[in-house]
Parts: sequence; structure tokens; C-alpha cells
Amino acid sequence: MIERYTRPEMKGIWDLESKFGFYLDVELAVCRAYNKIGDIPDEMLAHIEKNASFCLNRIEEIEKEVKHDVIAFLTSVNENIGESSRFIHMGLTSSDVIDTALGLQLKKADEIIEKDIKKVINVLKNKAKEHKKTVMIGRSHGVHAEPTTFGHKMCLWLDIMQRNAERFQKAAKDIEVGQISGPVGTYSNISPEIEKLACKELGLTPAKVSTQVISRDLHAYYIQTLALIASTIEQFSTELRHLQRTEVLEVEEDFSKGQKGSSAMPHKKNPISSENLCGLARVVRSNSIAALENIALWHERDMSHSSVERIILPDCTILLNYMLNRFADVVENLNIYPENMKNNTQLYGGVIYSQKVLLALTNKGFSREDAYKIVQDNAHGAWNNPNGNFRKNLYNDSRVRDKLSTNEIDECFSPDYYLRNIDKIYERMGI
Repeated sequence: MIERYTRPEMKGIWDLESKFGFYLDVELAVCRAYNKIGDIPDEMLAHIEKNASFCLNRIEEIEKEVKHDVIAFLTSVNENIGESSRFIHMGLTSSDVIDTALGLQLKKADEIIEKDIKKVINVLKNKAKEHKKTVMIGRSHGVHAEPTTFGHKMCLWLDIMQRNAERFQKAAKDIEVGQISGPVGTYSNISPEIEKLACKELGLTPAKVSTQVISRDLHAYYIQTLALIASTIEQFSTELRHLQRTEVLEVEEDFSKGQKGSSAMPHKKNPISSENLCGLARVVRSNSIAALENIALWHERDMSHSSVERIILPDCTILLNYMLNRFADVVENLNIYPENMKNNTQLYGGVIYSQKVLLALTNKGFSREDAYKIVQDNAHGAWNNPNGNFRKNLYNDSRVRDKLSTNEIDECFSPDYYLRNIDKIYERMGI
């Protein structure tokens, strides 16, 4: 790898200097492969390796005339090599260099994204451990349902991110491929052995079959995987936005000293990071459609995919790198309010414990239909009533008191019953 032309950050992978640096890596790997089979003398290879370089300004100057970036790149390189340049690009076609270099770019990007995913997984795992017993209300249809814990919510997100890691590893392995197979992929002027040797040096897998390009279903699957990861980040961020609403306020994004939430309303503290992440997920998903459109090319190759990929591949990898790190930061520094969570479970006298009362009544001999009607009457009598109290309603309902004592009623209002199997979930998660 020509490290002087490549930088470790995600953005640097996609700039012009890095792109042509990866091109040069491919050309040099091919030269070394030729040397191994005896077609390039040792002294010639040494000369090539010592002098092979390019100049961006010179490439731009040449491209204005030839209208072909690979030819412009090769001309710039050859000007620095001299006589040995006859061995550069021997038997190759432009896409051999472009697609194999793209495999290298994506390999570098994958290393970064894989670390980012692991970072998110570690943050979620820590939050899950910390809040295993932090009781909060679970919601279905956006309406209070039954108790859960904030740690349980983190376990769900952790499970999803672990699946994301597995999906990404598969997509990364598939996309880290190269081809050195000539104009239409038939190895007409180059041996498959050269491809094998060159790809091995570059850390890529040779495509089993290529035309003039590597099949774009691989790239579409890769972008689809990035879109899926981005969409799960949106899933998590949407939940955080709901939980930060004023009337809920169970969690809140960190608000730094000197930060301002609104130009007009000084009281505002907005979930701006979560909102940004939801918006960026839409961009990655939209790009996945373009990747699908790139699959159908004319015959052995056309160039319609190229202009698209110059946008969507840098955009998607850069965006996901940013999204994963920003989301990790949001969760790690999240303000969590257990008291507000607890208070929300007690709204309207603890109506969320209705199922436990229902079960208690059926255990005392009521039919399920009769018990349901009694519990619903008392719950709805408290619902949306500032002074409503489900538990007190039960105390005052003779139908209930005929079957349940005060202590038996009170026992129905303990979250412990609902959370008695949380440990089993944590065991499954290995935490």
C-alpha cells in the first residue's frame, strides 16, 4: 500500500490523491506478480517501485486533453519511470485498475466502520448493564402498556447492533474483491495467475467471474447493508426523540455549557443529534436505490454506474462513519431520569397494572370476560382524569373487594412481577 497517498480517516480514503494512490497500488501489485512468474526482471521491478509516482496537477492537465482519467494517471506515472514503463498496465484494461482500487478503498472504509460498530455495541452494552433495573413504562401504539426497564430497551438495541455487525462483516467480505482479467474478463492478454498473485498481495479476493467490471450486485448489497444499519440508527434515534418530549422527559441529550436550543425561546433543549441522525438515514436509504439501479449494465460493461458510485460510495461510508460515532456519543452522554420514568408508570393511579388485576380476579373465579369488564371500567374511570386513580377505584368497587383484599390489590401494583424474567433476557445477551 502506498501509504503516502492514503490517509486513515474516512474522508481521506475518497479524495483524489488517495484514489490514484490506490490505482498505483494495483499497478505495482500486478508488476510484482509478473516478476514472480519471471516476466519482469528484478532490476526493472526495483526501478519501477523506486520511481513510480504521480502528480495530481499533471493528471488534471493530461486529462483535459485525453478525456480519460486512467490514461492521464498512467501517463503521469510513466513520465516518472521512463523505459521500464512498458511493464506498467501490461494486459490490463482500465476497469481492472478502477474496480480493484475500489475494492481497496472499500476495504479501508470497512476497517473504520467495523470499529465504529464495535464502539456502539460497547456503549449500548454498558448502558444495558447500568440500567438493568431502571423501571420505566413500555409503550405500544405510543400509549402506556406495561413496565419494562431502560436496560431492557438497551438490550434490544444491542441485539440489533450485533446483527448489524454480522451483516456488515458479510457485506464487507463480499465487496473486498478485485479483478485483473482484461477487456471483457476472459484473461485474453493476462494470466489468471497474475490476478491471483496481485489480489493476494492487496488483501482482496479475486472475482470468480468478471466482465469488464465486477458485478454490481455486490456493491448494491453492500450499500443496502449500510442503509439497513443507518435505518436502525434512525429507529433508536426516533425513540430517543420521543422520550425527550417535555411531557415524557425520561431521557435527554446532553446539553453542553453555553449551548442554546432556540433563537427565540431560551428554555428550549432539543434532541438535535437524534433529529440529524434520522435525516441522514434518509440519505443513505435513498442512495441504496441508486445502487440497485447500477446492477443492470449493457453487455459486458457500460459506464452508467461510474458517475453514480463516485457520489454514493463516498457519501454512504462517510455518513455511516459519522452516524455511528455521533450516535455512540449521544447514548454515552445521555441524561437519564429514573424518577421521571417511575412517575410515568404511576400516572392515573397505576393503570398500567391492569393485566395483573385482571389475572388476580380470574384466579378468584371470575370469567375472563367479566373480569376484563370490571378492570376496564375502573381503568377508564381514571384515564385522562387529573384526579383519577385506578387503585382507589378498585378499592371502592364492591365487585373487586368481594374477591380481593387491600393487600391483594396492592400486590398487583408491583413492577417486580412484570420484570421477573429480565435476567433471562440478559443471560441470552451474555451480559
